[in-house]
Amino acid sequence: MITVSMTINNKKVGPIEVPASLKMIEFLHEYLSLTGTKFGCGAGICHACTIIVDEKDGTSHTMRTCINGVGDFNGKVLRTIEGHAKRNALGQITALSPVQETFIKHFSFQCGWCTSGFVNEATVLVEDLKKNPIEKDQIEARIEDALKDHICRCTGYRKYYVGLRDLILSQGGLVK
Repeated sequence: MITVSMTINNKKVGPIEVPASLKMIEFLHEYLSLTGTKFGCGAGICHACTIIVDEKDGTSHTMRTCINGVGDFNGKVLRTIEGHAKRNALGQITALSPVQETFIKHFSFQCGWCTSGFVNEATVLVEDLKKNPIEKDQIEARIEDALKDHICRCTGYRKYYVGLRDLILSQGGLVK
């Protein structure tokens, strides 16, 4: 057994004692009832299980939860798909994030199994571009680099890529 504490979607979690072998996705689902992060392949290949890790230096990156144990996230600040939308005092969704909105607008997904991973990865990219804008001719390469490891078995990838490109071009300050 190990004891873990972390912050998930702006809420302190723990200290809580869990089996040392527990995968993070199991912790999210079974201990916290956060089921938006999806278990796809179980081998870290499809990236459906990706969540965001916010570092102390202000940077963010994604990590896969199906191959990393809960102990790997101890002391971290994390965001799951449940943390993107704005909510009222009752916990009801009042507004989706810009990334969620663009993926809906572009009909980027069908079954939605891969969507949380795509949303988290795209969110990290958009947040990075707010700090480090790129030239317009670099957009396609940056999107490809960000999303290339994510697997979607329903719609393909084009709608995710187009939606993210349109968001980057429409939000001020992401492109020089």
